[in-house]
Amino acid sequence: MKTPLAFLQLTHEKTRLLVALAGIGFADILMFMQLGFKNALFDSSVRLHNSLQGDIFILNSNSDTFTKLTSFSQRRLYETLAVDTVESVTPVYIGLASWKNPKKGKERTVFTMGINPTKNSVELPGIAENISVVKQQDTVLFDRRSRAEFGPIAALFESGETVKTEVSNRRIQVGGLFSLGTSFGADGTIITSDINFWRLFPERERGLIDVGIIKLKPGADVETTLAFLRENMAYKDISYYSQEELINHEKSFWRNRTAIGFIFSLGTIMGFVVGTVIVYQILYTDVADHLPEYATLKAMGYTDFYLFTVVFQEAIILALIGFIPGFSLSMLLYFNAAKATGLPIIMVTSRAITVLILTVIMCCISGGIAVGKLKAADPADIF
Repeated sequence: MKTPLAFLQLTHEKTRLLVALAGIGFADILMFMQLGFKNALFDSSVRLHNSLQGDIFILNSNSDTFTKLTSFSQRRLYETLAVDTVESVTPVYIGLASWKNPKKGKERTVFTMGINPTKNSVELPGIAENISVVKQQDTVLFDRRSRAEFGPIAALFESGETVKTEVSNRRIQVGGLFSLGTSFGADGTIITSDINFWRLFPERERGLIDVGIIKLKPGADVETTLAFLRENMAYKDISYYSQEELINHEKSFWRNRTAIGFIFSLGTIMGFVVGTVIVYQILYTDVADHLPEYATLKAMGYTDFYLFTVVFQEAIILALIGFIPGFSLSMLLYFNAAKATGLPIIMVTSRAITVLILTVIMCCISGGIAVGKLKAADPADIF
């Protein structure tokens, strides 16, 4: 056991070793990218939810995602003021409008949010210092992290130029910038006052809102108030959520109600399968090429268990060494993908550990299949 037989066998055929490492690295990259995009999907879809300043939230019971909300009567929200633990309520209006690129004239759908400018309910970089400007007629705040197809809005604004364009065929002016980021449901976002929102959506019926935010009095328990609202103010058309429940509700939609979450999960599985096949081919060929040597070891008294151990050692060595280039290239791809898409595609420790464990399992499965060839190593065949 002092002789590193597994390592020596792997390094004996350097070309074969490089091919094996390339295959494992490719499988790791595939798994990293699929998991990265999957988590970016969930993380980006709830960035706005995390920024909302409230304790309890009301949505229409038919609403699944913020990019496609069903409105409900604002009376449902203001009725909660009768609850002793409720301090204040804030209505939020959300819609999808048509944004015209001021330079190229091309139109693109923009996620539009209307809030009360005197009671800021969104905590994002740039909102607090600019929220007062949306009190002006036809003035909006623009997300500086929106996709480039909306135009060089941030660059123009920061250079001191007056930025004007059209939203839903209405002339508007950009009064400030904030930072949110894109998601799979929204490529760009603007925030304005509730009054300006109605100007952009004149067909919307007054008195209908999309999200209700409830702020509780200091010391009030969220779960207790939620239970009270669900028991005493239960209506078929609305549902109450804590912020954590609201986030989970959005993630559940993308995970279970769309094909996107399934596709990324399937991609991860395919990466695992591809890696398993590649490593199996390498180990099987290695065992087949060294059958006389294995038979000689058997004739010298080495047990099948020892030979199996050698193959599994090769599998683990391949997994650990092959993970390094896969991880390194994935870091580079994450950086470029995040820069190109604006999605929060970042490497986290838990994901790196997960892929490393999957890589070891993948290689061990391949080794477990390949050792079947060792049974053919009969000492009698070499005498």
